[in-house]
Amino acid sequence: MDYNLLKTQAQAKQANLVTVRRDLHQIPEFGLDLPNTLARVLKEVGHLGEVTLGKNMTAAAVLIKGSQPGPTVLLRADMDALAVNEDTGLDFSSTNGYMHACGHDLHMAIGVGAAQLIAENKDQLKGNVVMFFQPGEEGHDGAGVMLSQDMHLVSGDKPIAAFGIHVFSMDDPGVFASRKGTMMASAGDVIVTLKGKGGHGSMPWNAVDPITGLIEILSSIQSFIIKHFDALDPIVLNVGWIKAGNDHTTNIVPETASFGATVRSFSKQGYEDTRTKIPAFIKNMAAAFGLEAEIEFSPATKVLVNDHDAIDRVERMVKTVFGEDRYENMDQPIPGGEDMASILEEIPGAFIFLSAADPNLPMEKRQANHSNKAVFDDSVLADGATMLAALAFDALDEASSK
Repeated sequence: MDYNLLKTQAQAKQANLVTVRRDLHQIPEFGLDLPNTLARVLKEVGHLGEVTLGKNMTAAAVLIKGSQPGPTVLLRADMDALAVNEDTGLDFSSTNGYMHACGHDLHMAIGVGAAQLIAENKDQLKGNVVMFFQPGEEGHDGAGVMLSQDMHLVSGDKPIAAFGIHVFSMDDPGVFASRKGTMMASAGDVIVTLKGKGGHGSMPWNAVDPITGLIEILSSIQSFIIKHFDALDPIVLNVGWIKAGNDHTTNIVPETASFGATVRSFSKQGYEDTRTKIPAFIKNMAAAFGLEAEIEFSPATKVLVNDHDAIDRVERMVKTVFGEDRYENMDQPIPGGEDMASILEEIPGAFIFLSAADPNLPMEKRQANHSNKAVFDDSVLADGATMLAALAFDALDEASSK
């Protein structure tokens, strides 16, 4: 495959990819039900191959068959938005209470471009490409649902490799980054409800106050984590909300108090330890205050682990197509979570970060992903599409030579 030609073809698509991205940015949808989003995507790619739709969710797997027989590579783009009110001031801002604050509109446009490049050059495609357009990345396990429906098997074969790209809004645009092995954390939630006995605030000794127990648990839990979890295999537990009583009166001891926290871990052992050590600590602390503790963990994303050979391919292709200065090797994993991890547990491959900050914004004014003020630079779309397509061609070329 002539990758310089591929890059030139992608640049010719840049203006249309910007249009696609900005159209999608204005119609964000949440969770697993994204009918308008998928309709806009399929308007661009539905004619490129065989389309398999998800069951009881809005997902699509587009199968593009090469002119030559061979194995299958999977490429993935997530589609769902976040439930935040946009405050970017962009002339294509969303107004429906949702926002593509994590750049999934760029991911879709990159996926559209990659699918178009592959289809236009399928005479050189030595196998098949399955393009995943996935709902529900933001806490709904959309990747796992698509896998459970065997949408990765639409070619008749299990893919030999899988690749995905994620944009970020803080660093100057155009740099690809990744790392071998663990790249992102397992991410889930824990909800804790402490049950005591309500009563009058003037006589707390006649009640069992859950607020006091909650305060003591929260003030001690970080010290507990430091002393009971391996410092070289860390976890993150950060409380996001606390609820107790009401703001209409101050002289009531409530019956319950609760908090919710995000929990992150970087290994299977770390994940298992959070599910055993943390509940034991909370229950023992609660018992000391005469309280019962109900603890509920949500399903968590898996630890995202990149295949070593796949990262070698990513680094080689970035440097070949774009130059030495366009790839960075990450020194450490990040504690963010991603359900691309489920795909990479099933299929060896790689997840790649692509910096996409607005270069006109000074660093101190840039907002991180998930902020309702996050702004992404869509100048990276053609390069992202080139990268995904190039990885697919390269993986299939290598497989055909064996």
